[in-house]
Amino acid sequence: MSILQDANRQQISKRRKIDFILHILFIAATAIGIVALMALLVNIMVDGLSRLSPELFTNYPSRIASKAGLKSAIVGSIYMVLIMAPISFILGVGAAIYLEEYANKNKFTRLIQLNISTLAGVPSIVYGILGLTLFVRGLGLGRSLLSGSLIMTLLILPIIIVSSQEALRAVPRQRRDASFALGATRWQTVAGSVLPSAMPGVLTGVILALSRAIGETAPLVMVGALTFVAFLPSGIMDSFTVMPIQIFNWISRPQEAFHELAAAGIILLLALLLIMNFAAILLRNKYQKNL
Repeated sequence: MSILQDANRQQISKRRKIDFILHILFIAATAIGIVALMALLVNIMVDGLSRLSPELFTNYPSRIASKAGLKSAIVGSIYMVLIMAPISFILGVGAAIYLEEYANKNKFTRLIQLNISTLAGVPSIVYGILGLTLFVRGLGLGRSLLSGSLIMTLLILPIIIVSSQEALRAVPRQRRDASFALGATRWQTVAGSVLPSAMPGVLTGVILALSRAIGETAPLVMVGALTFVAFLPSGIMDSFTVMPIQIFNWISRPQEAFHELAAAGIILLLALLLIMNFAAILLRNKYQKNL
């Protein structure tokens, strides 16, 4: 017995040492990421806070740093989200409802599901090439605000579909069975019972996907979003720019003043992303309380 007890103690001691070493490694890895992130944030704040002024919101881009602003880029980002949000919500949530509630579970639907999950991890530049071929040249939409919005819709659709499906799967099967037992049709069950229960997860996924789209640059570079737009788009077929494109343009210039403007733009973009993430949390909590 004593030999077995000694062996057990040695195994337990060895496991504890391994657990301690892995714990230290995980803490070190987390600390490296946090320190790097904090260093970047501090550097951005130091460079950009001095450039945060009303002129940054009211002035158009300019070749003179003291007169340059983000007005056209901010408005272009807002317009793009206003076009992209309803299209991506309807298509993404609709596809998730069909695949989860209506489609038969066979090889074909499993293949579709696999492709959607794969598309969620495709680099964004690929969507830019696809949009350039399909929307700009194929459909003749040109380098317009509509083309950019449709490309970003393609980018976030797989994310919305996957997150919406997960939210629908989380709804207990008993809700569906109870609705069917009361004589409701499948659509009445989905619209009146399943979708309201899944709405917190659906809205969270949609808003987080939109947050990703706002910060993307590569697809819009491919479609030809301009880096110098001294006007506001008056229609969906007009030329446009967005905040990441304008920041990219400023950071590529050699003058230090433009680097400070880019840092100020990054601060605004971070603030916008934080607001959208906070809105996702509020909407999720609101709908969960109403269930």
